Amino acid sequence: MSRTIVGPFNRVEGDLEVQIETAEGVVSNAWVVSPMYRGFEQILHGKDPRDALIYTPRICGICSVSQSIAAADALAHACGIMRPKNGELALNLIHACENLADHFTHFYLFFMPDFAREIYCGEPWFDAVAERFKAVKGRAAADVMQARAEFMHLMGIMAGKWPHTLGIQPGGSTRGIEATEKVRLLSILSGFRRFLEQRLFGSPLEQILEIDNQRQLDDWLAAGDPAESDFRRLLQLSRDLQLDQLGKTDNRFMSYGVYSLEGERTFRSGVWYQGKRSKLNSDCITEDISHSWMEGQAEPQHPYHGVTLPDADADSGYTWCKAPRLDGQVVEVGALARQLIDGQPLINDLVTTGGSNVRNRMIARLLEIPRVLIEMEQWVRQLKPKDHFCVGSELKRESEGFGLTEAARGSLGHWVRIKNGRILNYQIIAPTTWNFSPRDQNGVGGPLEQALIGAPVREGEKEPVAVQHIVRSFDPCMVCTVH
Repeated sequence: MSRTIVGPFNRVEGDLEVQIETAEGVVSNAWVVSPMYRGFEQILHGKDPRDALIYTPRICGICSVSQSIAAADALAHACGIMRPKNGELALNLIHACENLADHFTHFYLFFMPDFAREIYCGEPWFDAVAERFKAVKGRAAADVMQARAEFMHLMGIMAGKWPHTLGIQPGGSTRGIEATEKVRLLSILSGFRRFLEQRLFGSPLEQILEIDNQRQLDDWLAAGDPAESDFRRLLQLSRDLQLDQLGKTDNRFMSYGVYSLEGERTFRSGVWYQGKRSKLNSDCITEDISHSWMEGQAEPQHPYHGVTLPDADADSGYTWCKAPRLDGQVVEVGALARQLIDGQPLINDLVTTGGSNVRNRMIARLLEIPRVLIEMEQWVRQLKPKDHFCVGSELKRESEGFGLTEAARGSLGHWVRIKNGRILNYQIIAPTTWNFSPRDQNGVGGPLEQALIGAPVREGEKEPVAVQHIVRSFDPCMVCTVH
């Protein structure tokens, strides 16, 4: 049976190739290939530990703050640094701004344009969807970019610039906020809320978050016009195209938790499997290189001890991506995992009845926007302009530390070992490394490789639209994947 190559994909950060085999009109096997190697982990070897704050954000231009947060957390953990409350609030606001902007951009500019493809021209909703969401030419593009730009002014005020801010430090944020700037920040959040309520949801945010189950969601959909709410349009498309039957995994999820404040995280950490939540033990994380273009120890290694040694001629390799596992198991990460593990009622109901699928991933991502925005409004109100935003610290010459956080696409971890005041080892596992991982030593594929099995392929279809929907539901960031 021959393989078909799908890709390279457009509207994806970095390079991605998917190889599939088909039988009886569906995908019977899949291999996910990350074809671009970058080498940030090698670059960091031997550097001053503080250099990680400069190098790691440049792994990516759209989730650089998440990389900064993970690096700052790793150094803070290695050196025993405690941030002041203002510093935690400021970092949460900067991080949340980037994550929400990513969700927002992904929905409007990456995911929805696929429904304006000519393959759907016979559908009754096609003209309306194409007029609003067609790539570049759709009416949504101009509306969304303006709303996004105005929202990102928060980043300019609090971080100085985006991407690659240096305001994020182990001790907090170097940018203090004045009393008058609090008013400006609240105004920015109010403007973004207005767009969400008027255009994305067509309802007050608090009303959206009161929807607790599938029945209530169906009632809300029936009570309004999809032309007046982009979220309703997604739900309509999901129903008509059965996106809840597309892109299923084995329903094992993980989240590191995110947005720390006074010892707690706004979204908690944990693992979810078969309807049960359990605590996360990060000591059980390993990286498997059995099917990667890498050389090194045959047995999977914890990131503290793993190495990144590229070998383009590795016999069993087919990707530059490693295969991270939790206690030897494949886990899916992302907004669906975050909201499920945090106990969001609607997501809990959708996953309990339908598992992980294209529709549920998208709903979780969109529901996270109002949940986080409401928290951001509270964080701004808690800022105390005359109190400290950052504390200084001395780096230890011999130590190790890790930083675990959540980027928009899922769990992001940095592990650093310091010896003689220099970086001895620095390992990174990004969200798409988890979701787009290759097979491990047991031959078990990662979440996307699992999700592609069973995807329909129409006769003569060179770039199966179902494959496109599944891939985009994970919102891949390939430059982070192979960092």
